[in-house]
Amino acid sequence: MPTLKARSEFLAVRGGRRQSTPAFLIEMRERSASTTRGGGSSDFGGARFGFTITKKIGNAVTRNRIRRRLKAAFAAETKAKSLGACDYVVVARHAALDRPFDQLLGDVSRALTALHSVKSRHGDRADKKGSA
Repeated sequence: MPTLKARSEFLAVRGGRRQSTPAFLIEMRERSASTTRGGGSSDFGGARFGFTITKKIGNAVTRNRIRRRLKAAFAAETKAKSLGACDYVVVARHAALDRPFDQLLGDVSRALTALHSVKSRHGDRADKKGSA
């Protein structure tokens, strides 16, 4: 699974579409054609993921366990899906540590579905704001 590594890649996702679950918050932003053709790791045309777990969550062992659980859940759910050229940033919550894995998979599936279904509705909201 391709990942975001540089701080600038994480910041580029800020302000994109968001979805919240008990275990994590996820932000998504589509990459433009110029970004996907550029050099470096942006050559990959598919989805890329970045995982953030703050020190407030716990010590290094706890944070790494949460990171591994979230990566496994996203890898399992995105294997069969075509997500396009999008970048995702997953911000972990403490509930990701104890949440049963099947519920975590359900959270991932619902969040990704909601992010991609908001695509059409999001444009409608912007049009209504601009004309009002």
